[in-house]
Amino acid sequence: MKNIRVLTGITTSGKPHIGNLCGAILPAIKESKISGVDSFLFLADYHSLIKHKNPELTHLSSIEIAACWLACGLDVSTTTFYRQSDIPHIMELNWILSCVTEKGLLNRAHAYKSAVDKNSSKFPDKNISMGLYNYPLLMAADILMFDANIVPVGNDQIQHLEMTRDIAMKFNHYYGEIFSIPEARIDKDKGLLLGLDGQKMSKSYGNEISIFLDPEQLRKRVMKIKTNSLEPGQPKETEGCSIFNIYSSFASKEQIEDFRLQYGKGISWGNAKDSLFDLLESSLSQFRLEYKLLMKDKSFLERVLKDGASKALNISEGVITRVRQASGIRSFSD
Repeated sequence: MKNIRVLTGITTSGKPHIGNLCGAILPAIKESKISGVDSFLFLADYHSLIKHKNPELTHLSSIEIAACWLACGLDVSTTTFYRQSDIPHIMELNWILSCVTEKGLLNRAHAYKSAVDKNSSKFPDKNISMGLYNYPLLMAADILMFDANIVPVGNDQIQHLEMTRDIAMKFNHYYGEIFSIPEARIDKDKGLLLGLDGQKMSKSYGNEISIFLDPEQLRKRVMKIKTNSLEPGQPKETEGCSIFNIYSSFASKEQIEDFRLQYGKGISWGNAKDSLFDLLESSLSQFRLEYKLLMKDKSFLERVLKDGASKALNISEGVITRVRQASGIRSFSD
């Protein structure tokens, strides 16, 4: 029986934070150890170019995220772990897919529509790059390049996966059954991790808690979490509370229930933050130690990614050959 291929990527646009850890990194590492699953994990460095125009940030973030995956327990002997930019076939496939994708489909992308809505009706496309507009196409190429069966996504990425399916089916309609149609997987048991301000934790909002902060920096970040004005002794709601939300992502069921009881009894916000800090510190300290060691050996990280790229290229070469043949891009003797 053929193994299931599961593909996950993280954009290299900043330091990985605990939202990335809980939502993508640890679940992906856990899944990579399951028999019958082939895991493809990659650094989406080309995607970062639409997020900012800081080359040093993209470069440093690539190093940090590679070290992060390894520090958190990724076994590269059982996983295909690579850098997007090391697989040129992805960009070739991106162009080929663009030739079967209707502009109207990309017009409906949430990120593009949101950018247009922020502009005046007179200049609806002002400052909107083609990178932002074509983002769903590059994501489709990432997925279809490796015949991924399952793509874990958050709610904000569901539309992009649906577009990937549409693009794959359109290509298959023209050229035959070339691509398998990927399925989205949403973990309904894991909600969004809230940031310091109560919004979704995100680097773009500046409300994140980085994974590898030193204890003092970690404590300072936790103490910045916004709370309401309820006094100690007054019962507090767990729903929508960043402290409880983050705590629940790292705690056992018993710890969560105990913390919930403390909220009902009116735990002070200071004590609640202390409990969260203690839990985060105990959960992240070993990752931090491994991470610091890896960040001192960038040549090792480079070798790991190059080895992963070799594994990935062995697969992408076959897929792109199949795509070229189907679309008529082939030698005269074929």
